[in-house]
Amino acid sequence: MKNSEIRELTTQEIVEKLDAERTALTRFNLNHAISPLENPLQIKETRRNIAKLMTELRQRQLTEK
Repeated sequence: MKNSEIRELTTQEIVEKLDAERTALTRFNLNHAISPLENPLQIKETRRNIAKLMTELRQRQLTEK
């Protein structure tokens, strides 16, 4: 997910995506612990998406004040 795509989302959509990404990360980690994933870079990409979403949420909080 690109930063430009994230900026176009509403705050509520970002919160929903953040929850979905966190759930996906947990699932990836559990599945990877049991048997290796076909593409372990999914874990890295998901962690980065979470960071991008959290950064955008924080930016919005700071600009509201």
